[in-house]
Amino acid sequence: MEATIATENTNKGAWTGGGKEPLGASYGKMMMWFFIISDALTFSGFLAAYGLMRFKFLDSWPIADEVFTHVPFIHGHYPMYYVAFMTFILIFSSVTMVLAVDAGHHMKKGKVTLYMLLTIIGGVIFLGSQAWEWKNFIGGTYGAVQLQDGKIVQFVDATGHQIALEDFVVQSNESRVVHTKSNGLWFEKDAGALPPYTINEVIESFKGNANVSLRTEKINLETKQKTIVSREEALKYLANAKGVIKGANLKVNEYGETLFANFFFFITGFHGFHVFSGILINIIIFFNVIIGTYERRGHYEMIEKVGLYWHFVDLVWVFVFTFFYLV
Repeated sequence: MEATIATENTNKGAWTGGGKEPLGASYGKMMMWFFIISDALTFSGFLAAYGLMRFKFLDSWPIADEVFTHVPFIHGHYPMYYVAFMTFILIFSSVTMVLAVDAGHHMKKGKVTLYMLLTIIGGVIFLGSQAWEWKNFIGGTYGAVQLQDGKIVQFVDATGHQIALEDFVVQSNESRVVHTKSNGLWFEKDAGALPPYTINEVIESFKGNANVSLRTEKINLETKQKTIVSREEALKYLANAKGVIKGANLKVNEYGETLFANFFFFITGFHGFHVFSGILINIIIFFNVIIGTYERRGHYEMIEKVGLYWHFVDLVWVFVFTFFYLV
């Protein structure tokens, strides 16, 4: 019986052992592109959902310039300054990644090492900055009052600028206790920390300070400012107050619409996880460069693969930055 011998088909792709690679890309690059496309669709769905809710609550959505105003070690109102700095750092890390890939093409181990290190440092600064921003977002700045219908009202001074509760609220000597299972109310869930002030303290302090006004979530779409109501209307709102809010969580936040905080935590957290993963991968690649792994292979294709991922993470942040902070 004549034996049949399978011959290699050079027209097949690299994944079948053939010679020609599809689209001139290796198997590893193709798989990275497949991952990036699928991940891009995921982020697109998240941002589309955010855009839909933003449009639905267009006249009551929190104003980014009033939420993201913190700068480390500097006290004051600096809207978007630090977020812009974070964005610059991440884009700069993408530039250093390009330089690392180019150095790899020329088999320059020293430059690849340097640029990979700079990329990692940029990623760490960005991730640390994002964690710091989360801390301030969760902790809050001004405080607000939540009404029975779930709406948020905030306080402003005579010039219309928002002020913190501690700027005008006088705390009484009344002792307060959190009602939880541990102190006898078995049907109550753990309530967490007490708010800084009681409703009565806020109302009485508001009545005693004629220079303080109240504004609602409602935004004047022409002036892009929240609506400040008269003191008579303000007292009516406060009569329906449910609780004092400080900071933000998944249930309520001092900035306004609850969905704003939910989307912020989810989308920026999901992107932050991608940055964290990219940093870990870059560190592994960095040490492989140092020990000469890619020199022995005769190419630095792995730098190109991780570079594709890092550029994708940077590009996604541009869209997140645009949706959350600029629009």
